[in-house]
Amino acid sequence: MKIFTFDTTLRDGTQGESVSFSVEDKLLIAEKLDDLGIDYIEGGWPGSNPRDREFFERAKHLKLKHARLTAFGATRFAKNPVDKDQNVAELLNAQTPVVSIFGKTWDFHVRRALGITEEENLQLISDTIAYLKEHGREVVYDAEHFFDGYKANATYALKTLEAAKNAGASVLCLCDTNGGTLPMQLAELVAQVRSRFDGVIGIHCHNDSEVAVANTLVAVEAGATHVQGCINGYGERCGNANLCSVLANLELKLGHTTVGNENLKRLTDVAKFIAEMANLPLRRDQAFVGASAFAHKGGIHVSAVMKDASTYEHVQPEMVGNRQRVLLSDLSGRSNIAYKLKQLGFNDSLAETAGREILQRIKQMEHQGYDFEASEGTFELLVREAAHPEFHPFEVVDYEATTKLHGGGDETVTTASVTLRIGDSVHSSTATGHGPVHALDVCLRQCLAAIYPAIMNVHLTDYKVRVLGGKGGTESKVRVLVEWTDHQRNWATVGISDNVIDASWRALVDALRLELMRLLETDKPARASVHDYSWAV
Repeated sequence: MKIFTFDTTLRDGTQGESVSFSVEDKLLIAEKLDDLGIDYIEGGWPGSNPRDREFFERAKHLKLKHARLTAFGATRFAKNPVDKDQNVAELLNAQTPVVSIFGKTWDFHVRRALGITEEENLQLISDTIAYLKEHGREVVYDAEHFFDGYKANATYALKTLEAAKNAGASVLCLCDTNGGTLPMQLAELVAQVRSRFDGVIGIHCHNDSEVAVANTLVAVEAGATHVQGCINGYGERCGNANLCSVLANLELKLGHTTVGNENLKRLTDVAKFIAEMANLPLRRDQAFVGASAFAHKGGIHVSAVMKDASTYEHVQPEMVGNRQRVLLSDLSGRSNIAYKLKQLGFNDSLAETAGREILQRIKQMEHQGYDFEASEGTFELLVREAAHPEFHPFEVVDYEATTKLHGGGDETVTTASVTLRIGDSVHSSTATGHGPVHALDVCLRQCLAAIYPAIMNVHLTDYKVRVLGGKGGTESKVRVLVEWTDHQRNWATVGISDNVIDASWRALVDALRLELMRLLETDKPARASVHDYSWAV
């Protein structure tokens, strides 16, 4: 069955704490959602703020291939005739083919929030929808607080739906606005509405009880054919139904059609893109699209997955654009190591004893505070060092970093110096930087570039420090994670020390040592030079 998809990331999603999009962000996200195959994109409330008004003005020039852009607003004010209501006028000025209107369904809200009679509220709903229909708009009616309203006064809640339907609403969307309805009860109420109304019934759930996705799915099973939600579950309070999980479950588990199987393969990419636009990390444990969604850590799990992935994976990760990962930690077994060696292409070149030694070293290093789950680059370095013990790209002679207050003001200047021995020659560099880590990074790569110019293509992209348990306070041991790119691949390395600069230095050195070992395996002249130097290192 075709289930219509309605994304409200750009409207309801932005009501979530820490979620904010610029107009440019919203335009880019709208295009991304259109590429995914979403049917309706709710862009915002043009009558509520200048940013949304500007978005709809600029969105008139978007070349959407599939999605229907939707403007959101409320029923007219009780004191205004519909043709004189500024909010309604802004909805028409947005010039979207679809308008989403919310109205009061709960008699308690009618009396307390609006301060009008139940009959007057029905007239607001009817007038607004009919007016928008007269101006050629498709109207989605959001029945705000429907489930709470139905439980309080079922007769009146149904009358509000009748008013919307009779006025020409194309979709009657039932909203669990407070997010307090549980799946068993919600499914029963949706079924009752389905039995009374033909046409499209929609569902809009909030996640305050951690069941928004479940509620959306049971609503579909009870007859809803229009689902609303936000990418990554963004939204007011605890968020909206996570549209990533809703789409994947409807397509892969329940056999319905939403965006289609081919478009579903873009799901992880879209989730990451929108998280990046929101300047928020994509939750690693997010179902289907998170980095941990198909990650395996326990040795027994990994052993089974290597034989048949379906033993511990409920769907194939490629179906949602994700990938299988095997993690390394003190819980790892030989299967974890075997998997990673095969992934790196070393399964045939390393003896079984070397694999066991690597496993033991990982367990020891994890005990010291290393984190191999987040720093697969450090593991790759261990493997390459075990496979090629003759490779000695460089040796650290010394390093130093100092930060001084400059000119008696707030400005500081950091200077670092590094000396390396590369073969039988010594290379030194001094540089200033934006803090000690940046200055050391510049020096280190300048020294190496004299022999290995390709190392200048490597850049640090992220830097994280975590204080580990121990003595506490400023005496605690720290773990530094640095992430890198050479514009073809990304990797992370980790350093541990009771000195944050030393921990950072260790992570820097390991990252560049790893890249050099990769280069040395593919660059024959560089490989030969290292063999010539190896006696001196």
